[in-house]
Amino acid sequence: MAMEKRVYYNKLVRDLIKDRIEGKGETCSVRTIDDVQEFQQELLKKVIEEGHAVANSRSREKFLEEYCDLMVVLDALTDLLELSEAEVKEAMEHNIARKGKYTYRHFLEWSADVTYESNETPQGVR
Repeated sequence: MAMEKRVYYNKLVRDLIKDRIEGKGETCSVRTIDDVQEFQQELLKKVIEEGHAVANSRSREKFLEEYCDLMVVLDALTDLLELSEAEVKEAMEHNIARKGKYTYRHFLEWSADVTYESNETPQGVR
């Protein structure tokens, strides 16, 4: 008997993925995540995955598709964390008031402010 070929993903997938695979006549294995902490961690991993997909988009259509994928993950996280739409809106307004938007398109090349914290890995000290 020939061994079935398999691709191992080991990641959180959306609700209809199992049905799509089985609809093609293929088999798959899924499990339900019952632990809230594990579910939260898997959603956070999806933010990274979908964020990379958004960053790699090279057309308006692909960007829109990947943006929607990312927003579904973020919506699931806000639901899990029980954040209301009003809380998110207020936090967004506070964030913008504190940091601004991207209207001026500033690109920070360097700073003498060594206390500035970035999410990026420092590129070196000059």
